[in-house]
Amino acid sequence: MSSDVPARVSAPAPVPVPHTAVPLGLNDPVEKARAELKAALAAIEVKANVPRRVSLAVDDSIEKARTFSRRNPALAGAAVIAGAAAVGAMIWGLVRAYTR
Repeated sequence: MSSDVPARVSAPAPVPVPHTAVPLGLNDPVEKARAELKAALAAIEVKANVPRRVSLAVDDSIEKARTFSRRNPALAGAAVIAGAAAVGAMIWGLVRAYTR
């Protein structure tokens, strides 16, 4: 019978530590200082790396636009036409202002 077999007790899965955090359980002060410095530098890199942040924001925007175009293809087409008309009107206005 399957009820006679004892259930396996597995060890809990380790919780992943973000690269901007200091892992617990470091007793050596040198290792702790290194971990804190590494976490601080990683946090500064995350905050200061503007090109990467812009790239992630652009990727999110592209994904949202693709999702919108899959759900509403007619509205997506109308939005593209309206955007092209707005850009054309802006360029026309700039050229007209420049030539006067």
